[in-house]
Amino acid sequence: MIDLKDSRAIVCGSSRGIGFACAEAIAGCGATVTLVARNEASLEAAREKLPSGAGQSHDFVCADFTDPPGLREAVANHLESIGPVNILVNNTGGPPSGPLVDAAPDAISSAISNHVICYQLLVQVVVPGMAVLGWGRIINIISTSVIAPIRGLGVSNTTRGAVANWGRTLAGELGPMGITVNNILPGYTDTVRLGGLIKKKAERAGKSEAEVIEDIKAEIPVGRLAEAREIGAVAAFLASPAASYVNGVNLPVDGGRTAWQ
Repeated sequence: MIDLKDSRAIVCGSSRGIGFACAEAIAGCGATVTLVARNEASLEAAREKLPSGAGQSHDFVCADFTDPPGLREAVANHLESIGPVNILVNNTGGPPSGPLVDAAPDAISSAISNHVICYQLLVQVVVPGMAVLGWGRIINIISTSVIAPIRGLGVSNTTRGAVANWGRTLAGELGPMGITVNNILPGYTDTVRLGGLIKKKAERAGKSEAEVIEDIKAEIPVGRLAEAREIGAVAAFLASPAASYVNGVNLPVDGGRTAWQ
């Protein structure tokens, strides 16, 4: 039932990391994928790596989440050329680390813009086409901070919570159209972003990065970090007919870490 042949997907923040893993998994199930990110060279390289065994011709849109109107225009123009899509994966880089009490208001408003506002604009672009097709999947890549805030990620915790409730509200509104909206909450995943956060945490704590990683693993029942492809597999499931009755959920993919909280 995880067959996405003849489907079209837009996957954001997909030149690397979890975003690319989602695009790769969805393409591997037969969908034609449009990658969205801000670096054209990285997008071209990522597109070449996508599976195309179902005869797909993948594409990309170069756009920046710091420019919401520009992002909307770029994706809308792309849809005019390719037609409607069935799947939208919302994903973009997280805000800088640091205590919330020290965060400038501009840092919070910028993060809300990059995530909630951009995702809202993208949904408004894709939903009319999904409604015509009679089915759609909107998948938001967020964080386990939706369940339990993560120390040292104040702005991120705030923003992720807003995205989660935004997504679940849409799930209730769009369900009657045959469109589901679900949130994936990745745990500690071996990505470039996590590497940067670990480095900063190690510096603050006076520990080695290896020690910080071991501390993190000790919090996870399965005893290891996630691989990006494991998040991608869940995105492919939620995008598929197998998940047709899954709607409005916050789904942790975290090796059981939040089960202890």
